[in-house]
Amino acid sequence: MKPLGEPPTSHDIDVVSEQLGRPARDIVGISARCVCGNPVVVVTTPRLGDGTPFPTLYYLTQPEATRAASRLEAAGRMADYQARLGDDAEVANAYRVAHESYIRTRESIDVVDEIAGISAGGMPDRVKCLHSLMGHSLSVGAGVNPVGDWALADTPWSLEPCQC
Repeated sequence: MKPLGEPPTSHDIDVVSEQLGRPARDIVGISARCVCGNPVVVVTTPRLGDGTPFPTLYYLTQPEATRAASRLEAAGRMADYQARLGDDAEVANAYRVAHESYIRTRESIDVVDEIAGISAGGMPDRVKCLHSLMGHSLSVGAGVNPVGDWALADTPWSLEPCQC
């Protein structure tokens, strides 16, 4: 997988705008797609066009995927994953490495001092946003972000079959 994805087409921007219910902005890549070809995860610039620092590199946009992440959060899975990190030093280290990789990838687009050292989803020590963590795993592939991988494994949602 290519962490920055493919450059978005005008059709991709239209689809993402429809998915979000607002105009899509500052998208530099599509890093995960549904089997039908629609965007599932977009790559955003670390500084939005209005100057706002934006640490979330991988943004989950496909409505069924975002609902799946929300359901896991509502079911208390973040606390379960946090406990798993605390119980397994090897997994906690992998989560830290995922955090460092995330920052390096984001900084390959632009270095924004206001968000230096900050990734997304609570990394490297907490589990805070499964949307971000699932987006990260979908973008870089399994085996990089253990928490994103757990969340994807714990939801009935997947890239196949199409749920657009």
